[in-house]
Amino acid sequence: MIPTAPGLAALAIAPEEFSRRRRQLMQMAGEDAVLLIAAATERMRNADAAWPYRQDSDFHYLGGFPEADAVLALLPGRKHGEAVLFCRERDPVRERWHGQTIGTERAVAEYGMDDAFPIEDIDDILPGMIEGRGRVYCHFGREPEFDAQLLGWMRKLRQLRGGGVVPKEFVALGHLLHDLRLYKSRTELKLMRASAAIAVEAHLAALQVATPGRREYEVEAELLRVMRSRGAVPAFPPIVAGGANACVMHYQANRAPLNDGDLLLIDAGAELDCYASDISRTFPLNGRYSREQRALYDVVLTAQLAAIDEVRPGRPFNAAHAAAVRVLAEGLCQLGLLKGDADAVIAEGSYQRFFPAKTGHWLGLDVHDVGDYRIDGESRLLEPDMVLTVEPGLYVAPDDRTVAERWRGIGIRIEDDVAVTRDGNEVLTAGMPKHADEIEALLAAR
Repeated sequence: MIPTAPGLAALAIAPEEFSRRRRQLMQMAGEDAVLLIAAATERMRNADAAWPYRQDSDFHYLGGFPEADAVLALLPGRKHGEAVLFCRERDPVRERWHGQTIGTERAVAEYGMDDAFPIEDIDDILPGMIEGRGRVYCHFGREPEFDAQLLGWMRKLRQLRGGGVVPKEFVALGHLLHDLRLYKSRTELKLMRASAAIAVEAHLAALQVATPGRREYEVEAELLRVMRSRGAVPAFPPIVAGGANACVMHYQANRAPLNDGDLLLIDAGAELDCYASDISRTFPLNGRYSREQRALYDVVLTAQLAAIDEVRPGRPFNAAHAAAVRVLAEGLCQLGLLKGDADAVIAEGSYQRFFPAKTGHWLGLDVHDVGDYRIDGESRLLEPDMVLTVEPGLYVAPDDRTVAERWRGIGIRIEDDVAVTRDGNEVLTAGMPKHADEIEALLAAR
């Protein structure tokens, strides 16, 4: 039975959790600070057609507020409320064209803000709130329009009668905020499990329609159909790469025909309430791996299983990569694609011809989520509630004449989402089969 995600209402992050995140961030910043973060801007696709709106991940993390034209100000110790939101006010004329706006009253009542003001009034109100504070935490340099507005508030402070007390420091907000985001709460993990379940269902559905004679975009359409029917959106543009296209790491065209005898690599994830999943699977379009395809596939799968074993508390983040590289190097040498032994291949880096990537990345509100990979020059140690991907692969370029022709143009990636638990790990995407015999059995039943 295909797993399905529970309804969004049962998974929604409560206002109390957003409030707890804001308090924790303000405690880290100190009472002498002000923290400012702007909502994502609306982007135009062409002419007057906009891209689907997606909230800035940091802004969402601190408030769950889904609209553009908003600024969140966190003011530790402010007597009249520490969390202040500037947002669009209700406007019946605008709402007739674009739908209902949340407005300032609902921002307080439903989103847990201490205070809210119309965004049009921010230039008059916010400078006075900033005055007297020593540091401004913000994402300076990300949005030129917001940067200009921020500098305007500083100029306004200096022009106050007697000279306003202007903050002396601008500090990168990510330094504090992104470390918080690295550790997932129970509700976040529930959302990520649900996102993973939807992605698994989409991959299984795509596998059913991926047959020789069709085109890559037909498979992509099936992925998107399932995601949208479950209330999710793609976490990123899906990669649907048939044959040698799989050797292009970030293949995007998704237009080529699917040919008998080729493999199909699908790298696709769902995003549910802004939380991402990310799965890769590689399978034979005609239902059976060839001898060479199976040989390389088994090497990649063994590498992935070895890497997942390294995902546990106290192990360095890069231990999974090192484990995968060891298995890949040994396999490449045994199959004759590289000469020498694994130690030499690893030392000289020659395996990178076939595996130029890393074995994984943080996962959360962003597919390549925030968080430092190294602390004081050393690989970060894994801790419970971190989530990462594990995705080794092998890619033999179609024009690589250093190997026999039968190996050329084979690209394989196997990727799962893995949460670190107190005593090991949880593979969130375990519902998607990956052993070659399992995959062939599924394909035989189409």
